[in-house]
Amino acid sequence: MDLLNAMQTFEKVAELGSFSQAALALGLPNASVSTRVSQLEDRLGVKLFARTTRRVRLTDEGAVYLEWARRLLAEIDEVEDRLRGRVHKPRGRIRIDVPASAGRHVIGPALPEFFRRYPDITVDMGCTDRAVDLISEGVDCVVRGGAVSDEMLVARRLGCYKVITCAAPGYLARFGIPSSPEVLGEHRAVNFFSAKSGKVLPLEFMLNGEMQTVPMSSQVGTNDADAYMALALQGLGIAQFPRTRTVMEALAAGRLVQVLEPWRPDDFQMFVVYPRNRHLSARVRAFVDWIVEVYAELFGELNGDIAGAARLS
Repeated sequence: MDLLNAMQTFEKVAELGSFSQAALALGLPNASVSTRVSQLEDRLGVKLFARTTRRVRLTDEGAVYLEWARRLLAEIDEVEDRLRGRVHKPRGRIRIDVPASAGRHVIGPALPEFFRRYPDITVDMGCTDRAVDLISEGVDCVVRGGAVSDEMLVARRLGCYKVITCAAPGYLARFGIPSSPEVLGEHRAVNFFSAKSGKVLPLEFMLNGEMQTVPMSSQVGTNDADAYMALALQGLGIAQFPRTRTVMEALAAGRLVQVLEPWRPDDFQMFVVYPRNRHLSARVRAFVDWIVEVYAELFGELNGDIAGAARLS
């Protein structure tokens, strides 16, 4: 058995979820694909796929093996690229994970330019707001907001968003405009809670020279950034947003109003993060360098206010 060919075949079946589609993609007879996977299973002594007449799915052992196989195949590709002098033409697959909102509004719309620049790179982009274990999940890099404290990770700073406090006009008409953070006990917040811990992240304000949280009542909370904004737009409470293009457009249109401006929270830092102890392949380095460019342009655009943005304090 050619182990490398067997691993490549296994990866393609797992990717497409079909032996016949994998055979078509690899230009092989169906029987050859089945034989290679069976020989690999015999070698490992486990079943990699649960097969039925309608579908093929990975077993638990298969899912574990897939992560290691992808990692090993990626390293082999990288070694071959270097030996062939092709390091300046990166190719292969990378796995990334980005915040759902960033995937929709920033990174996804920019990807066509990345593919024009690097046509031989394939990207698997997860869009989640949860904490991702890059090592165990076989993820090459993630884009995340907030401090990175894990010493096993390298965090390259992308920039930071100013954070502003906002509410919908309908909410302010109903509850009034807060004059200072001290009166927020009479108001409601839209809660945002951590997808990892479930802990609510309270609103923060600079009070008496230090950052403090202010307890507020709330009827609704979410762990999704887009849903968080949607709830605030419906007038369900006061919320704090990174000053993204989407938020600034809502301010300019009068759908959100900035309040409590003198008590601005800390900036929201953005990073691209990858494992410290893993060799950074040419394709991952290409993505990291490109995403730094994307955010540099984005933050440059956001340096000035959008004309006509509503602001009350």
